[in-house]
Amino acid sequence: MRPEELRSHQWYGTDGLRSFSHRARTRQLGYLPEEHLGKPVIAVLNTWSDINPCHVHLRDRAQAVKRGVWQAGGFPLEFPVSTLSETFQKPTPMLYRNLLAMETEELLRSYPVDGGVLLGGCDKTTPALLMGAASVDLPAVFVPAGPMLPGHWRNEVLGSGTDMWKYWDDKRAGLIGDCELAELESGLARSPGHCMTMGTASTLTAAAEALGVTVPGASSIPAVDSGHDRMAAASGMRIVELVRQDLRLSRFLTSDAYEDAVATVLALGGSTNAVIHLIAMAGRSGVRLTLDDFDRIARTVPVLANLRPGGQYLMEDFHFAGGLPAFLAQLTDVLHLERPTVAHDSLREQLAGATVHNPEVIRPRTKPLADEGGVAVLRGNLCPDGAVIKHIAAEPHLLRHTGPAVVFDDYRQMQRTINDPALGITADHVLVLRGSGPKGGPGMPEYGMLPIPDHLLKQGVRDMVRLSDARMSGTSYGACVLHIAPESHVGGPLALVRTGDLITLDVEARSLHLDVSDEELARRREAWAPPPVRYGRGYGALYDEQITQADTGCDFAFLAREGEVPDPYVG
Repeated sequence: MRPEELRSHQWYGTDGLRSFSHRARTRQLGYLPEEHLGKPVIAVLNTWSDINPCHVHLRDRAQAVKRGVWQAGGFPLEFPVSTLSETFQKPTPMLYRNLLAMETEELLRSYPVDGGVLLGGCDKTTPALLMGAASVDLPAVFVPAGPMLPGHWRNEVLGSGTDMWKYWDDKRAGLIGDCELAELESGLARSPGHCMTMGTASTLTAAAEALGVTVPGASSIPAVDSGHDRMAAASGMRIVELVRQDLRLSRFLTSDAYEDAVATVLALGGSTNAVIHLIAMAGRSGVRLTLDDFDRIARTVPVLANLRPGGQYLMEDFHFAGGLPAFLAQLTDVLHLERPTVAHDSLREQLAGATVHNPEVIRPRTKPLADEGGVAVLRGNLCPDGAVIKHIAAEPHLLRHTGPAVVFDDYRQMQRTINDPALGITADHVLVLRGSGPKGGPGMPEYGMLPIPDHLLKQGVRDMVRLSDARMSGTSYGACVLHIAPESHVGGPLALVRTGDLITLDVEARSLHLDVSDEELARRREAWAPPPVRYGRGYGALYDEQITQADTGCDFAFLAREGEVPDPYVG
């Protein structure tokens, strides 16, 4: 690509007043003409902040990216963008995923940049950055934040999230006390980086690598490993070459790539949240991806990653077992190997020579953790548009179960009353939470792993069938049916369930059924009234007006639809 063919040339390289102004303002920033004129300008979009422990090291990683860009002959400019911290942001960062996607798209479109490096990793940042970048379709490389170090407590190796749920239940059951819990607070999360289990963060960064938009092996490098710095620098070098060859994201984010990402997520036993995010990401790429695609692909791939919460090990073990290249090399019969990636002409070339170093962590096909993918898609009169369950992380005896419902109308009511003896909850009951979907949550909070009542925990019960229109953390476990669509807030069948109704879950049959007659459901629907509007103004009102349902990715309708957006007139 000649310098005058660069997109940034419109800002810097013409003879008009505006270009003169742009050059003058760049001198104001302290840059010499030789530093940027005629060079690819690379936006480094950084989701670092002081409140996001998953990304607290990305300030330094941005410097490594810049180092790589300079080394390759480009000109890097760092842009701070919204940080979506799963650990702190309420009611849920999912409420703001589309806001970060909008910010990413509009920053890349409106500034004099030729390509972008996207730094993220905490659950919602990976899909948000890639959704925005896909919509503007410039060359881009994704830099995963990387997993934190393994947790430790009293000679036990801990997984963030997963062991938090486990030991919190032990505290409620009276098995540990306040002193142990105080020690656990300091042992669960020991370094920068996202959760080191196969939770949502690791699932989505692995999906990004499977899509082909990272350098090889990037998704599993521990956040504090020096290899993570090197990977960031390599990403900076690579983006300059992508710009020079005009290799845009649309070249890589194809239908074949999304199918391979789905296969990867399912074979990893990954987070159910990936279903929503990949559907939304695919939509921004002009690719139609549905729940049926997940269910179809799930039947063709085994679970080979022995990682918590469905398995035994953590992400550092996975990395040193060979990482995603070695993992994908076990799945070549179901992958589209001739498609390109940002680093190689084909996925086949990218996986050449990848070797598994620990077959207990990355299982061979002859010894899978499970014969089918770790997420099942359910249908039935309770979820006409679908629901999902991570059955690999549930107790097997609950995967075919009929029990009476105990219904909670919202999360606060559930918190107040779950331990009320008057409810008479037994291990056979089905706990039902509604009002927690995309609109009802709002933002579909991670409420789906409903707590088991204290008295049952003390009896040794550690799993029950639980249903909701919410999501759950990818670090969670249990027989939790999630993403029920349509949600109760818009009048989905979940809104009609009453305490005492029998509900049947049959994962093998992919079925979720409310054992109530159609006539009775029609009577209940006649009496149902929609909840009042929550937001009178602001972003919440925009969200409420535009958010789509879980089965279509929870994107904003005006962002998901087809339509051209022109580049800005530079003048």
